[in-house]
Amino acid sequence: KESQKIKMSFLKNTKIFSIYLGQILFFIFFIFPIIWILIMSFKEFRDIIAYPPRFIFKPTLDNYSEILFGPGGIENFHRLPDYVKYLFNSAIISGGAVLLATVLGVPAAYALARGNIRGQMHIAFTFLSFRFAPELMVILPMFLIYTQIGLYDTYIGLILAHQLICLPLIIWIMLSFFQDIPSAIEEAARVDGASVFLTLRAVILPIAGPGIASATIIAFIFSWNNLIFGLVLAGAGTRPVTMGILQTMTFDQIKWGLMASAAMISAIPGMIIAIYMQKYITRGLTLGAVK
Repeated sequence: KESQKIKMSFLKNTKIFSIYLGQILFFIFFIFPIIWILIMSFKEFRDIIAYPPRFIFKPTLDNYSEILFGPGGIENFHRLPDYVKYLFNSAIISGGAVLLATVLGVPAAYALARGNIRGQMHIAFTFLSFRFAPELMVILPMFLIYTQIGLYDTYIGLILAHQLICLPLIIWIMLSFFQDIPSAIEEAARVDGASVFLTLRAVILPIAGPGIASATIIAFIFSWNNLIFGLVLAGAGTRPVTMGILQTMTFDQIKWGLMASAAMISAIPGMIIAIYMQKYITRGLTLGAVK
């Protein structure tokens, strides 16, 4: 019996050790590219292109200084640098896209969850298919239409284009949230004389607050990271931050240090939102998984 207990204890400890080791390796695998880019952002160009790679070097803030304050750093700062403009553009585009998608998507999801609509799940899957469709499939027709009607290089045009990203996500996530809310709550509100819109505004939306938060956060992150729409539909006045990172590539070289620092700065909003609202994001990603 004693040897059996020792064997069982050894197998249990081995299993626990294997699980922790696997989690550590999994974490290193996914976090290593971010760490590598972070290290690169503090290197000078000669250290970046050195072979073999240099892990011991003299760190510098010149890359961040040039990105945030323009060539010459803060000493020669006399106008708003292009990259800071790109950050403002992304904030306007992604914020506006998420706001519009929330206003349209939440009532649409509620109607699909509670309304007696024929083929409502087919409609929901149609919205979801817009998110899965390749962006390159629609970008050329959108470019031709935008140039004809004057929406090219405008915030409104890009906000409308980003509905292909935000609206399906918000509808599908909120659909799962509304389906999880017991219908008895709405029936009680109806008995008290509340209309459909009053029930949605005063009863359902407060309950679905975490769902709305998770849906908008996920939609914002996807919108912020989008490149294709900004690459084709944005001009000099509305380029997003993803296009700003590409500006570090010139005809004769790639400024790796500037690209790395620009990438790290552009990732900060998404990281802050993801860390601060982690519980809502996890809830939003797992809803509807069984269905």
